[in-house]
Amino acid sequence: MPEKPAESTDRSAVRSLLRLWPYVRPVRTRWFAAAFVAVLASCLALVIPLVLKWMVDGPVADRDPGGVWLGAFYLFLLGLAEAGLFGLRRWLVARPLAGVEAALRADLYRHLQRLPVAFHDRWPSGQLLSRGTTDLMLLRMFLAFPLTFLLVNSTTILVGFVILFAQEWSLGLVLLAPAVPLVVLCSVFETKYSLVARKAQDQVGDLTTVVEESVLGIRIVKGFGRHRSQAEAFRTLARRLRGTELGKARLLAGIWALITAIPELAIGAALVLGTIEVADGGLSAGTLVAFLSTALALRWPVESIGFLLAMSQESATAADRLFEVMDVAEEQAPRGAGRPSAGTGPGIVFEGVEFRYPDAAPGSRPVLAGIDLRIRPGETMALVGATGSGKTTLTALVPRLHELTGGRILLDGEDIAGMERSRLRELVSVAFEEPTLFSATVGENVLMGAQDAGEEELRRALAVAQAGFVYDLPEGVATQVGEQGLSLSGGQRQRLALARAVVGEPRFLVLDDPLSALDVHTEALVEAALRRVLERTTALVVAHRPSTVMLADRVALLSGGRIGAVGTHQELLRGNAEYAWLMSGAEAAHGAEGSGGVRAPGSVEAAEDGAGEPAGAGTGAGVAPAEEGSIR
Repeated sequence: MPEKPAESTDRSAVRSLLRLWPYVRPVRTRWFAAAFVAVLASCLALVIPLVLKWMVDGPVADRDPGGVWLGAFYLFLLGLAEAGLFGLRRWLVARPLAGVEAALRADLYRHLQRLPVAFHDRWPSGQLLSRGTTDLMLLRMFLAFPLTFLLVNSTTILVGFVILFAQEWSLGLVLLAPAVPLVVLCSVFETKYSLVARKAQDQVGDLTTVVEESVLGIRIVKGFGRHRSQAEAFRTLARRLRGTELGKARLLAGIWALITAIPELAIGAALVLGTIEVADGGLSAGTLVAFLSTALALRWPVESIGFLLAMSQESATAADRLFEVMDVAEEQAPRGAGRPSAGTGPGIVFEGVEFRYPDAAPGSRPVLAGIDLRIRPGETMALVGATGSGKTTLTALVPRLHELTGGRILLDGEDIAGMERSRLRELVSVAFEEPTLFSATVGENVLMGAQDAGEEELRRALAVAQAGFVYDLPEGVATQVGEQGLSLSGGQRQRLALARAVVGEPRFLVLDDPLSALDVHTEALVEAALRRVLERTTALVVAHRPSTVMLADRVALLSGGRIGAVGTHQELLRGNAEYAWLMSGAEAAHGAEGSGGVRAPGSVEAAEDGAGEPAGAGTGAGVAPAEEGSIR
């Protein structure tokens, strides 16, 4: 959800809906043509009372059957023309407005792909799904029906009253009298309905989120027997939405009843007064029939005002919700031309890197503070630290999944802040701890890691990741893996994610604990193949197990958001108590560092408290000094 819901009371529905104009502009000719056709059809309906007047005062009064049949024929032609024109209007708007909806949906999806990761961390996916489906459908319906008929009905009412006043101005004033109270009622209704419409659409998003989470997490729900609690959570939200929808129905029923009753009273009064005038000889029977027929023809345009206003308010709310997302700034463009930095060589260099999350409390401690680290060309650096020390966050900064809040990162001497993202992400390939696969084939999932890779690169990447199991799947690499890849085991998904990372033979490789889900035998095979890949690239690897650490040339210890020490595995084991404690815990618990138990005195807590170096940091032989990894 957005941090603060949008206020519906201080926005103009017209202003919100006008933001759709850039999408309507390409089809404006057909839309205006459709609106003109609809106005013409509606005005034709107002000609029918004039034909009735001619029939009553002419052929009926003169007892002329031929004239009556001629009048009936005219009425038939008018009805046929009206129906044909409304059918033409529908044909004119159906295809172009479907294109408008498609364009809105495409732009929304494209924009979502370009928004920062921090945005997606804050917004539930259900809210985004409801904006891309229900809200866009409401906008298409608004352009096709309410927008057209607000214009059509307004024109019809205006033309109708001109005809009424031309026939009998005194009776016209009687019908015009309810206009003022109706305007006041519609204004009050619009204000109240906009609030409840926004509330209902937000609740639809919340309900969508619950459904999506329950489907994606069905194994957890079933595994812990939580289906009743999930069903209760769904029922609670559904009841809340039901109550809101009933509130909308009550408002709509109230305005509809008043908009129907008030004009009916006016028509009744006009009928009584008109009958008196006919009896007194001041008005012809045909004129009264035409007047009342015209008034009755205006009933639907008047009575539909409440319905059209309700749809317009819901559409304005949908537009607000859509543009709440569209107005979020996309990932920042490069701050300047990327250029080499004096004194920095090739490889990956972190200089004074600082990061805090955008929604962090003001004045809070940054996740990463003063990170200085140099990874030499062709070197593999393992990143080790306790849970919560910022390892994953640091690796996410290299491909700019998050933007630095201080310092800079250089790739071969070039500041990543000045690189185009497309180029940066061609240079840097990533594999995350939680492997994500898409509803596509095995081959398509792996080849996402390299745009121009072919079958040979695919086979090589699968071999490196020891993912030969794919050839035993029903359709081999063409097998659909299903949503989230849940048809595969965790280890299989992780191997495919690793294959995706290495398929393009990237210059820089960032791996976040890439072997955590593998058994020891498969891990050994993957490590052997991965070593050959790492020889040809510069890599940063988050490691929790000694076996993964052994892939690296050197190790950096991240403690409390800072680099505590840098050196080889053996150097840090001998000279850094915190590192030794982490590795001993990893060996004993197979990667469950920091998960509980007795901690080494003065190790992690000291680092996290910012009290200085952990006990023994930087005291062993060969441990890198401040040039390679320092605490600021």
